[in-house]
Amino acid sequence: MDTRAIGIFDSGVGGLTVFSELRKKLSNEDIIYLGDTQNFPYGDKSKEKIIELAIKNAQILMSKDVKMIIIACGTATSQAIHILKEKFDIPIIGIIESTVKYLEKQNIKEIGVIATEGTIRSGAWEDKLKENIKGIKVINKACPMLATIAEQGRAESEEGKRIIKEYMKPFKADKINKIILGCTHYPIYEKLIRKELEYDVELINTGVTVTEYVEKFLKANELQNEKKVGKYNIYLTKPEKEFKDIAKNIMQVDIDIEAI
Repeated sequence: MDTRAIGIFDSGVGGLTVFSELRKKLSNEDIIYLGDTQNFPYGDKSKEKIIELAIKNAQILMSKDVKMIIIACGTATSQAIHILKEKFDIPIIGIIESTVKYLEKQNIKEIGVIATEGTIRSGAWEDKLKENIKGIKVINKACPMLATIAEQGRAESEEGKRIIKEYMKPFKADKINKIILGCTHYPIYEKLIRKELEYDVELINTGVTVTEYVEKFLKANELQNEKKVGKYNIYLTKPEKEFKDIAKNIMQVDIDIEAI
């Protein structure tokens, strides 16, 4: 057993979709969440800058004695996970590998991926999918506005609906029935996406796939915290007035938020 907390970081509120799923499934685990709101968004930054920020976030979480770090950010996973794994001597888990492992169990011929510009440009999702699922066709779509609109608490605004309509065009045209929500902000748009597509589609929430992966990892490595009900902390690198309301909507519970 290991009673230390699980550490999670993202550029803002998006990673709370991962936090929420972890809290549901692993309710006995302590969780420390770091939102790097001072440097949001990550999607338009250079690889070098993403690596720099990811290292800084990991160092903050390490200072709080976490037992593992989850990169709850598609951009940071795609650009920096290999660096963090080399630099830090604790388990580092990103959203890409864990999601592809979930998909390996299925007979998939084609799949859509929506993510930030930086993530799509890196090719990380497509490369990992093709490496692990023979013959799969990957339809990528960069969605640069979604994280920003979600961060502002305007996901269900008219602008949010209009942009979802635009971004879903390539999937709707071919009735792609599996789409990876490759940025952790994107599950916030799940209802809008389903309404726009108008057909049965599996929207793959990386919070769910990461949680499944983490649960198995903790058991396999005897790292579970089995002695208590979990405690939760959220830290931000810059206070955001909208963050608390969005967090409550995602988490369905009030959690204290502190600036760091």
